Amino acid sequence: MIVDDPSTAFEDEEKVKPVRTDWSTIEAYRDKMPFDVQYIDGIAQQTIGSLDCGSFVATYVEYLSDGLQVPNDGLDAELLLKRYAALLWKYGEVKAQMLYATDVKDPR
Repeated sequence: MIVDDPSTAFEDEEKVKPVRTDWSTIEAYRDKMPFDVQYIDGIAQQTIGSLDCGSFVATYVEYLSDGLQVPNDGLDAELLLKRYAALLWKYGEVKAQMLYATDVKDPR
């Protein structure tokens, strides 16, 4: 089965509730320059217990770089991970089949 829409979330999953953090009370940030945080309501959230935000960040970047609206009805994290794993696997297979030859010792 192929699913092309990673914006489909499971309705019964509990969503992460936004938590307002007072950064000045966290020791690691006390001597740092202050920064503003904008909280946005109505966008896709990770489910509770999902600590890896990498697939969400990659998906948001992909949507935004393509000029698409990020869906606000949720993202299916497992589907995203499978999609990116498949893309990386395919990239690795194509790269392994290519012949590379160079005399450059340091390509920088």
